[in-house]
Amino acid sequence: MKNPVNILQKFSLFTDQWSPKIIGELNGQYVKLARLKDEFVWHSHKHEDELFMIMKGTLIMEFRDRTERIEEGEMIIVPRGVEHFPRTENGEEVWVLLFEPKDTKHTGEVDHQKTVRDQSWI
Repeated sequence: MKNPVNILQKFSLFTDQWSPKIIGELNGQYVKLARLKDEFVWHSHKHEDELFMIMKGTLIMEFRDRTERIEEGEMIIVPRGVEHFPRTENGEEVWVLLFEPKDTKHTGEVDHQKTVRDQSWI
């Protein structure tokens, strides 16, 4: 059994945006935290679903056929293979908790300046 993790305290340990930090591992999945602001990049994950749980703020998730607003305390699961474009509004920083398989590439097969290849533990 592991010790409890204070998620809000973990958010205080980093300020960089669009660079997920790993805080736990279970059943072949990483539990990650990320600070998001402005726009990311259109991408998909061929083999992995992603869960985004909003801890603070409002995340806008663009899909090719619709737009979803995910509010604080809500979550959305992006199914594998579905192209998506996360963003925020009005300069707001959004805090998210993510569940992803350990081998999930940050931006799928898209190589972009925001792609993080080596995600670190905090």
